[in-house]
Amino acid sequence: MSSRAQIDIDELSPGTYEVLVDNFVSTSSHQVQLKDETYEKLGNGRSKEDFIRDSFRFLLEREPKENILKEFDMSVISTYFPEYESEIVK
Repeated sequence: MSSRAQIDIDELSPGTYEVLVDNFVSTSSHQVQLKDETYEKLGNGRSKEDFIRDSFRFLLEREPKENILKEFDMSVISTYFPEYESEIVK
């Protein structure tokens, strides 16, 4: 899987973001929730937008954008990919 894609993030309301993933062939849209606890635990000094972008790059290395849930809380990524938390704080 290639993580080469443009990832645009727009905050819709506090803690809720729209993420557009454009792989230069097509675009997918995702709505994610980022709770303060998750951000404080895993953000590692990045802005919330950079944390979300890095998380989507992590996902795109493992699956096509079409397989990423359309709506989810960022904390569930580790449910599908147990290595997520240790990888994302690097």
